[in-house]
Amino acid sequence: MLKTNKRTLILTSLLTLLPLCIGLYVWNQLPDPMATHFDLHGTANGYSSKPFAIFFLPLFLLGIQWFCIFITSADPRKQNISPKIFTLILWIIPIISLIMGVSVYAYNLGYSIPIETLSQILMGLLLLILGNYLPKTRQNYTIGIKLPWTLDNEENWNRTHRLAGFVWVIGGLAILLAALLHFHSLYFSLGVLILVGILPCIYSYWLHTH
Repeated sequence: MLKTNKRTLILTSLLTLLPLCIGLYVWNQLPDPMATHFDLHGTANGYSSKPFAIFFLPLFLLGIQWFCIFITSADPRKQNISPKIFTLILWIIPIISLIMGVSVYAYNLGYSIPIETLSQILMGLLLLILGNYLPKTRQNYTIGIKLPWTLDNEENWNRTHRLAGFVWVIGGLAILLAALLHFHSLYFSLGVLILVGILPCIYSYWLHTH
């Protein structure tokens, strides 16, 4: 799996670290400390030192990316993980790193950045994309809704993931619509995430007991 994606792995790792290079380029223009955490209204409510923001955050995200790749490659059922889904895993963290890095730098350089809208759009797109892939996911121990009964029963796994794909797409569209309407509510976004996470699990358990 890693051998066939070596070039993509190198490219995505470099993309994950690109915000570090951008930070070094604008180092003298950035304040210290830097705003690195924001509330749902886009107001800074958390600060970090400049070295921490520029060096640690991209390196931390790179570590997360490599960890996800490692556990996916070590999955005993990795042959069930399609190349498209593995490619998606390779690209999610780099895109998040780039969007977060550019947004944080722009904010600290004095540009008006709609942090709350960007966060919702990113969340909605992730649900939308993952929802499209879930129904195509075969049984494995890394990606998907991994419950004892989904792992033991292939039909349960398939039916659960078809429902999950549907509700995740609907949830993603709902969050995207809220972002476009500038409805920035923590309770709404959390409610959608909890709902799309719980519904497939309840359905899966119902299948298991009937």
